[in-house]
Amino acid sequence: MKKTILYTSTLALALIFAGCAAENPVSSGNETPTNTSSTSSSATTTSSSATATSAAAEIPTFKVTVEDAIQAYQETHPNTDITSIELDSSLGNYFYKVEGVDDDNEYEVSVDAQTKEVKKQKEEALDADEQKGVKRQEDKLDLSDLLTVEEAAKIATDEAKSGQVTDWDLDKEMNITYWDVQVKDGNKETNVKLDAKTGEVLEVELDD
Repeated sequence: MKKTILYTSTLALALIFAGCAAENPVSSGNETPTNTSSTSSSATTTSSSATATSAAAEIPTFKVTVEDAIQAYQETHPNTDITSIELDSSLGNYFYKVEGVDDDNEYEVSVDAQTKEVKKQKEEALDADEQKGVKRQEDKLDLSDLLTVEEAAKIATDEAKSGQVTDWDLDKEMNITYWDVQVKDGNKETNVKLDAKTGEVLEVELDD
C-alpha cells in the first residue's frame, strides 16, 4: 500500500512539472527577437531620409530669380547699365543688391528674394574720372544667358565637397562676367569663382 501511494505521488509531481514547462517554455540563447529586422530596416530608412533631407538643404532656392531682380532694377532705373549683383542675407532674409550706372550717377537697389519687393534705393554722383560713360563702359555686365543662382550653387558645392552656400556675387573681370559663390562648412569657408555663362570653374579659394 505504501509503495502505491509513493508511486502515485511521484507521478503527480511529474505531471505538475510537465505542465509548468509547457506554460513557460525556456528560450535558448540562440533565438533572435522577431522584430529585429523590422527595427533595423526602420532605422536604415530614417537614416537615409535624414541624409537626403540634409543633402537637399545644401542649396537654397528663391522665388525671385536673378532675372526677376534685374527686371526690378531696370524698372526702377531705366536707361542704366548694371555693374554688379549680390545675393546675401540680412537678419535671416535674402536680398539681391543690384548696382548700376548711367553717364553721371551710380544707383543701388535692394530686392527681396522672396517677394520681389524693392526695399531700398540709393543714388549718388560718380567721381569726375568715372563720369561721361567711363565707368559705364568699363564695368557694365553682360547679363545674357546667365547661370541661375541654383546652378551656380550646385557647381560651387560640388567643388567645395560640403557646406552651405551663403552668398553670391555677380561681377566682371577681364571682360568675363562671373559668379563668386561662398560656401561655408563650420569654420571652413570656400569661395568658388566660375564663368557665369559656361559654369567653368575659374578659381577656388579656401579659408580655414
